[in-house]
Amino acid sequence: MRKIKKGDDVMVIAGKDKGKRGTVLKVLDEHYIVVENINIARKHQKGNPQAGVPGGIIDKAMPIHVSNVGLYNPIKGRADRVGFKILADGRKVRVFKSNGEVVDV
Repeated sequence: MRKIKKGDDVMVIAGKDKGKRGTVLKVLDEHYIVVENINIARKHQKGNPQAGVPGGIIDKAMPIHVSNVGLYNPIKGRADRVGFKILADGRKVRVFKSNGEVVDV
């Protein structure tokens, strides 16, 4: 089970986008994720008239290391660390380390 999954609301805790929040769009591997509107790079793209792709400069979300983001805790209003807990019914769930609230329901 991963600490950060696709669709999670995360906050950047280190780097040029520190303090920004976004939603995880894609988990590339165990170390890198792509977050919406975070780590934006400008890419010069060549057009392809047959595919209907226009040329020009586009903004693209680049991968960011998972150590530079934290899962957003709405109760605390900031990023928080994540741990795991096994419930009485045998399910393994993610919990916030600061207050023990369950992330997955």
